[in-house]
Amino acid sequence: MSQNNAKITAYYDGACPSCIRDRENYEKIAGRAGENVCWFDITGREQELLELGIDPEKALTELHVQDENKQILSEIDAYILLLSKVTLLKPMAWLIGLPLIRPWLARIYHKQVHHRLQLTGRL
Repeated sequence: MSQNNAKITAYYDGACPSCIRDRENYEKIAGRAGENVCWFDITGREQELLELGIDPEKALTELHVQDENKQILSEIDAYILLLSKVTLLKPMAWLIGLPLIRPWLARIYHKQVHHRLQLTGRL
């Protein structure tokens, strides 16, 4: 298996309807490329996250992805890696990595996540 087709692991909140929808949409768009992503539901798996070096609280507020080299990326870096695995989404990965877009997008992302967690009483 080439490095480009190696599996990556995306750690997502399976108790979040929006996160589940995002995963399903990604899989639809990704098609066969989506087969190279292993999805890991973080719900109730705090100890496993800690063993991987992921803070369980951070895992609720930021997407985490483990790359082909077992390095954990979070937040925008995680999205860039995930999006870059799908030809159709590569331009979006490039766009969100731009120096002017990245910090603005990170702020919006964190506000939305905190709002979602407050609404569900999980913050």
